Amino acid sequence: MNFDPRYSGRNFASVGTRPIRPDGVDKVTGRARYGADFNMAGQLVGRVLRSPHAHATIRKIDTSKAEKLNGVKAVITAADLPDLTDGDAALYDILDNCMARKKALYDGHAVAAVAAVDARTARQALKLIEVDYEVLPHVTDVDEAMKHSAPVLDDTIFTEGLEQKPVKPSNVTKRSQYGHGDIHEGFGQADYVVERSFKTEQTHQGYIEPHACVASVSSDGTADLWVCTQGHFVYRQHCAQLLGMEASKLRVTSSEIGGGFGGKTHVWAEPVALALSRKAGRPVKLVMTRDEVFRASGPTSATSIDVRIGARKDGTITAAEATLRYSCGPYAGMWAELGAMTAFACYNLANVRTVGYEVLVNRPKTAAYRAPSAPMAAFAVESAVDELAKEIGMDPVEFRIRNAAQEGTRSSYGPVYGPIGIGPTLEAAKNHPHMKAPLGKNQGRGMACGFWFNFGGQTCTDLNIGMDGSVSLAVGTVDVGGSRASLSLVAAEELGIAYEQVKAVVADTSSLGYNDMTDGSRGTFSSSMATISAARNAIKILRERAAQMWDVPVDDVVWEKGHAIAKGEKYGNLAALSLREIAAGSGKTGGPIAGHSELVADGAGVSFATHICDIEVPETGATRVVRYTVVQDAGKAVHPTYVEGQYQGGAAQGIGWALNEEYVYGKDGRLQNPGFLDYRIPVCSDLPMIDTQILEIPNPNHPYGVRGVGETSIVPPLAAIANAVSNAAGVRMTHIPMSPPRILAAIEAERGG
Repeated sequence: MNFDPRYSGRNFASVGTRPIRPDGVDKVTGRARYGADFNMAGQLVGRVLRSPHAHATIRKIDTSKAEKLNGVKAVITAADLPDLTDGDAALYDILDNCMARKKALYDGHAVAAVAAVDARTARQALKLIEVDYEVLPHVTDVDEAMKHSAPVLDDTIFTEGLEQKPVKPSNVTKRSQYGHGDIHEGFGQADYVVERSFKTEQTHQGYIEPHACVASVSSDGTADLWVCTQGHFVYRQHCAQLLGMEASKLRVTSSEIGGGFGGKTHVWAEPVALALSRKAGRPVKLVMTRDEVFRASGPTSATSIDVRIGARKDGTITAAEATLRYSCGPYAGMWAELGAMTAFACYNLANVRTVGYEVLVNRPKTAAYRAPSAPMAAFAVESAVDELAKEIGMDPVEFRIRNAAQEGTRSSYGPVYGPIGIGPTLEAAKNHPHMKAPLGKNQGRGMACGFWFNFGGQTCTDLNIGMDGSVSLAVGTVDVGGSRASLSLVAAEELGIAYEQVKAVVADTSSLGYNDMTDGSRGTFSSSMATISAARNAIKILRERAAQMWDVPVDDVVWEKGHAIAKGEKYGNLAALSLREIAAGSGKTGGPIAGHSELVADGAGVSFATHICDIEVPETGATRVVRYTVVQDAGKAVHPTYVEGQYQGGAAQGIGWALNEEYVYGKDGRLQNPGFLDYRIPVCSDLPMIDTQILEIPNPNHPYGVRGVGETSIVPPLAAIANAVSNAAGVRMTHIPMSPPRILAAIEAERGG
């Protein structure tokens, strides 16, 4: 059956309502099973030995003493994970990050691992492993790493994207450029120009649940992996490739996930657990400590960004450019490229250019954090936009409205926009009561815009109708933000039945076709599209079964509000058949009734938001967020409560990022604050009630108009808060996080102190 993904306006019965979440009771009662809650008979405890050095050659590893310790069942090093990547550089980087080979590239890099009968024995075994290191010079700052004098992390890296291939290796792995028009001409037309440099420090996603897995490899080569992940199909693919296994023999089951936000899109310890199990011949459970999560899983990039924007007296931006330098840990990434693509995406610009540089540093491998790279770029650009509006003498909201992108605008990164929500979010913010509320003493107000692409990707869904009329929906996208409830609403909407009749489950990799990672705000967008397709396939079968039961042509049968109806005066004596009635007789009309769908969910639709923040900055430099409002386009809010939660969650994380959170490295290249005591994420007392306003500008490429919502909400906060702090303190803040010492230093510098 051909599936038409185009939007068609309709009235909804289930979609847009707010039923309770199907996993809520299990989670509040402790019945839900997370990564560390799963156990297998005879399992061993896995532990990882990590480098204490930021950069060091591994001369030799002696594991003999550990292997002789009573209770130790397996010890592995890189030798037990041979290179099977066949020249795939990205896959090799994953392998090397899971277990260091020639060099330890950051404080916390895994160099060996053990499996023992208990945790105490495993810890003792780690102490018995002797590693001979040759300590090398290190670099942890993104700007320092770009200098010619910086130690080179990988002498096989030559900068890509340059006009001429360089003759010397470099820590700069790639240069990316986007834009159009003539910026030199554009700046020549400007009456006002603002030019600033900005820095952001590295942050972590701060998920409460650490990485955890249980791996079991059998003697026949089959294996099971239970893991907390955002994408168990991708984990299967990567683990199978790294260990030389057949993917079909590795079954991966995703647990409930205690937060991910992009940080659980990469394999870290899972291949190590599988290798230990294979060597020991028993299941191995491996759970990271909080220290390990901070030191050895994927934080954001640290950045250094230069922005220049010019405008006429009437407020029209004539030119904009940005140079963005993003750290990516010791392995090549695409983080600066994403920053360069998103930096000016909110605006209609005739002349624009962005250049991004990916920079290697002796820090953990960078991973996604919600809209990866966009918050830092928005911080720099939206801070400069605010300053430029002030120079011209325009209201910052009006200045943005004047220059906002719209349908038909050629985006700064290339494509021409379809229907988009940046203008409506700005108008809503302009008219919001928050924008008109009076400010108190030492308070400032800031606002900012944000953008994210969103993603669709490969998706597969099964919908099975039980003989009692219940519906089981099996999806392959991990539920990281309430998608099971949303997808149940979508299935109920299509079938015309009650939400309570549908139960959505996340199937393991042996039960369903391939699904891409739950990232790029794709979970509800892609799986709802596949759910609609599967439901419509099931409805086709339901109509056929009803036609068979009535002995009428199937073309005379339609599906309305959960019932098969025979259309036409000649069928006036035929009562409608409910889904439950058709399902009850399915054994006599052809067997089970199901709908299946596999598709590539294209056309995810870009997403925009505008945030408003009021903040108080007393003379101490401490900060208090007084009020915060999120206005964002959802396309169509399938479950409005979840949408509001995504908006609030992104804003809360952005508040922490803007004001407190940062990785602090010592001169020795070691992380100084690998724990929630010293790496301070916001708690309830740090946050105001975050107000939300959902706008719905339908995505033309989805039957219900759905857009992804999970990532855009973290893009504006850094800039909105920085603008608020700058207005309150009377000095432009250019360094994130804006901790009290940084605010006081900026005030003193402004005063000439």
